[in-house]
Amino acid sequence: MPKDSLKFLENYINTPSPTGFEYTGQRVWLDYINEYVDEYFTDVYGTAVGVINPGAPYKVVIEAHCDEISWFVNYISEDGYIYVRRNGGSDHQIAPSKKVNIWTKNGPVKGVFGWPAIHVRDAAKEEPPTLKNIFIDCGMNKKELEEKGVLVGCVVTFEDEFFMLNDRFYVGRALDNRIGGFMIAEVARRLKENNIKLPYSLFVVNAVQEEIGLRGAEMIAHRIKPDVAIITDVTHDAQAPMYDKKRDGDIACAKGPVLTFGPAVQNNLLNMLFDVASKKEISVQRAAVSRSTGTDTDAFAYSNAGVASALISLPLKYMHTTVESVHKEDVENVIRLMYEFLVQLPAGSDFRYIK
Repeated sequence: MPKDSLKFLENYINTPSPTGFEYTGQRVWLDYINEYVDEYFTDVYGTAVGVINPGAPYKVVIEAHCDEISWFVNYISEDGYIYVRRNGGSDHQIAPSKKVNIWTKNGPVKGVFGWPAIHVRDAAKEEPPTLKNIFIDCGMNKKELEEKGVLVGCVVTFEDEFFMLNDRFYVGRALDNRIGGFMIAEVARRLKENNIKLPYSLFVVNAVQEEIGLRGAEMIAHRIKPDVAIITDVTHDAQAPMYDKKRDGDIACAKGPVLTFGPAVQNNLLNMLFDVASKKEISVQRAAVSRSTGTDTDAFAYSNAGVASALISLPLKYMHTTVESVHKEDVENVIRLMYEFLVQLPAGSDFRYIK
């Protein structure tokens, strides 16, 4: 990976972008992608879109979501202990002993999720962490917190940052799914650097608010009205302890992108992705879902009069923790698969089952 790409990835992962407050991360993303697209626009809720070859009648989307799970300040006791509620699928079990930033109008205020010491807990009836008993300690009472700008409604993010594990894995919080935003930006970069002239308009979409119901994708799909949408998101590596392959599938890091079967996935489009992977010797894995993919694929597929949509997933360990982990070879191969698909896609491709 080029050094400037890795620098962008680290900066982008480390920049907080909680659901509903994604604009700081979106600015980082736009500053990077701007030189690789012809124009860009944003919508009122913060979804950012880079456009290559604007104005062509046939419209193709590659998409990821930029928002990360977080917390809201929900209640502050008089002695300054802060109780929270989820913003997205935040995991209460990993919270105790984590450092956090509380984002106020005056800037971040540091705190920690506290927890009673092992010495004072009753082993016979020990309570696990729940939303009812986890709390943040900032070393201040309520009046002091309010003077600092810590109020109900302030958003809270974990402090953990990006690093590499054994020169193989990218690790950090919010790889779900800012790693997707990184990958679609790298596709745009390769198209530009290789002087590829696409016969259609390509919309490189970094959507907001996926973690609370695919809302950003839903809004932008109606605005763009694409003919084709390729979505990238993360999926569960099922090799670590405590996973059930009969339930979760046999997906593994370092074995390639995952192509998903499900009602929202258009099968003719999916078959084209399999064909591209075969021709370019890109190893891929297979996954199946029932009813919905749980990703922005669903929002695009069922928008407008229906959009031919497919999902390319990146295997990830430890989803919704602060040590989400992806293998660098999988990242490269997702980028390659998207790039090679776009290069060979004819404008006007008709993916209907019955013509």
